[in-house]
Amino acid sequence: MVSKTYHEVKAWQKAHDFVLAFYKTKPLFPDDEKFALIPQFQRAAISIAANIAEGYKKLSQADKLRFFNIAQGSLEECRYYITLAHDVGYYTDEIADNLNTKIEKLSIVLNAYCQAIKDNS
Repeated sequence: MVSKTYHEVKAWQKAHDFVLAFYKTKPLFPDDEKFALIPQFQRAAISIAANIAEGYKKLSQADKLRFFNIAQGSLEECRYYITLAHDVGYYTDEIADNLNTKIEKLSIVLNAYCQAIKDNS
């Protein structure tokens, strides 16, 4: 089945779920991170879903893969922010594990989506 909108793409759904999960953790950060880690993490998390959505409508394989690769880069950036937030004490083990699980599942689906596009050339 061919999807009609990016909302139907599993990778986007998982990316959106990750963004929502991050937003729930924002109150865990101290005020001094309001202009540092929080906006960086937020921008990277949103970038994953936004680049999947943007790439979805691109016509060429190369354009699609470029946007999905940007999403993959933002995903890896978020992995680091989860580690950093945990290691400085903003995230408990449970919260970090939950976000890491979500991002790992997203990574697997996004990588498979990219591979399917490559294979469909």
